[in-house]
Amino acid sequence: MAKNLTTREEDYSKWYNELVIKADLAENSGVRGCMVIKPYGYAIWERMQAELDRMFKETGHQNAYFPLFIPKSYFSKEASHVDGFAKECAVVTHYRLKNAEDGSGIIVDPDAKLEEELIVRPTSETIIWDTYRKWIQSYRDLPLLINQWANVVRWEMRTRLFLRTAEFLWQEGHTAHATKDEAIAEAEQMMNVYADFVEGFMAIPVVKGTKTPSERFAGALETYCIEALMQDGKALQAGTSHFLGQNFAKAFDVKFTAKDGALDYVWATSWGVSTRLMGALVMTHSDDNGLVLPPNLAPDQVVIVPIYRNEEEFEAVNVVAKTIMNNLRVKGIRVKYDNRDTQKPGWKFNEYELKGVPVRIAIGPKDVANGTVEIARRDTFKKELFKNENVVETVVALLEEIQENLYMKAVAHRAENTTEVTSYEEFKKVLDSKGGFILAHWDGTAETEEKVKNETKATIRCIPFKGDNEAGKCMVTGKPSSGKVIFARAY
Repeated sequence: MAKNLTTREEDYSKWYNELVIKADLAENSGVRGCMVIKPYGYAIWERMQAELDRMFKETGHQNAYFPLFIPKSYFSKEASHVDGFAKECAVVTHYRLKNAEDGSGIIVDPDAKLEEELIVRPTSETIIWDTYRKWIQSYRDLPLLINQWANVVRWEMRTRLFLRTAEFLWQEGHTAHATKDEAIAEAEQMMNVYADFVEGFMAIPVVKGTKTPSERFAGALETYCIEALMQDGKALQAGTSHFLGQNFAKAFDVKFTAKDGALDYVWATSWGVSTRLMGALVMTHSDDNGLVLPPNLAPDQVVIVPIYRNEEEFEAVNVVAKTIMNNLRVKGIRVKYDNRDTQKPGWKFNEYELKGVPVRIAIGPKDVANGTVEIARRDTFKKELFKNENVVETVVALLEEIQENLYMKAVAHRAENTTEVTSYEEFKKVLDSKGGFILAHWDGTAETEEKVKNETKATIRCIPFKGDNEAGKCMVTGKPSSGKVIFARAY
C-alpha cells in the first residue's frame, strides 16, 4: 500500500489533508463544507464518545435530545448570543418543494413559506432554556445536569476536514443551578473532565485557563478552556466550558422557588467538545509515515499479520495467531487478525503503519518452529522477537508504555516551543521564526488584544491558571500587567 504522503516539513497543511483522507478517516462530501466520516474515523470518534460519556455520567449528568430546528425569535432573546452566531446561521424559510410549471425541475413552493423562520442549530442554549422553563419550578428540581450528543451547523466557507466544517458532531452540556458558586464549580469541573480525557486518553498535554472577554462564548460571563499545541506550532482549542450567569435564565424566564420561599433566576453553564478533537489527535502525534494513535483510543490496539507461502504453512501459523488473538482479547485488548489472502504481508504492514495501529505482531513459519513472534511498535518502529508465552504480558506492558511515551513526547515538544518574551518586537520575531506558545504580559485591554491580532494573526489563547502571575509591563503598551498570558496563532 503506497503512502506517498507529503512530509510535514514540505507542507504541513497538505500533509494533514492527505493523511486524513489516505488513512480512511474522512473525505469531502457532495455538500460544500461538509464531510463524510468514514468507518475507521468514526470508530475513533466512538472511542472518544464512549469514554467522555462515561465521565459525564460519573459526574451526575444525563443524556437527552433537543430539536435540530430553533425558532428565530428565540435567538433575539439573548442579545450577545445572537450577535455571536448571526453570521454563521443556516436558515429554513420554506417547508415544501414542487415541480416547476415549465417543466424545468423542482423549485421551492412560494406558497409554503414558514410563518417564522427556523435556525438549524449552531448551539442549543436557546431551545434548551425555553424547555427548562417548563422543567424547573423549585430548588428540588436543581441542579439539572443534561448533556446531548448531536450535530450542529455553523456556516463555514473555508473548511478543513475535522478542524472546521459547516456541520460537525459534538456534545453539549447544559446545566442549571441554585447558586452562582455551584454553577462556577460545575463549569470548572467540566473543564477538568475535558483536561483529564484529552491528557489521559488522547495523550495530548493541555493548558487550563480562561478566555479573555473578547474571546468568550457569546452570552457567557466566563469561558474556561483547555489549549493544546500542534506539531506545526499552532494552538488548538480542545474544549471549552462556560459560566453563563443568569443571562439565559432571565432571557427565557427560568425561575425557581428557593428553600426560604424566595423566587430567583437559576444559574447556568454550558460546555462542549467536538470532532475537532480528531484533528488534534492527528496533528499532535502523527508522522510522515501516517497516523500514530494512542492505544487508549485506537480502534485496533494490536494487528496480527500471518506470513506464509502455502496452505500448510498458513495452517500452522493460523493456530498460533488465533491462540494469541484469543489470549489478548481475554485481557480486553482490541485485536485485529488480518488473514486476508488478497494482500501480501508487506502491503499490510504499510496499511497498519498508515492507520496508526499501536502494535503489530508478525508470525511466520520460522516463528512457529521457534515458538516466537515479532512484535513491532508504531511510535518508535522498534521490532523484537518474543517467546509465545510472554506475548500477552509484553503487549499489555507495551500498550501502557506507548500511551505514556506519546504523552511525554508531546509534553517535550510543547516545552521546546514555549517562549517567554518581554517586547513586542521579540514577540513578532519568535512568532514568525518559531511559533508555538508565547508567554507575554498584556495590559488587559481589548484594544491591545485587537492590535496584536490584526498585526500578527496571533490571539490570546488563554489566561493560564498555572503561570507567571507576577506583575509586569505589557509587551505592547508598557502599561501595568497582572500576569503573563499565552499568545499563539491557532486553528
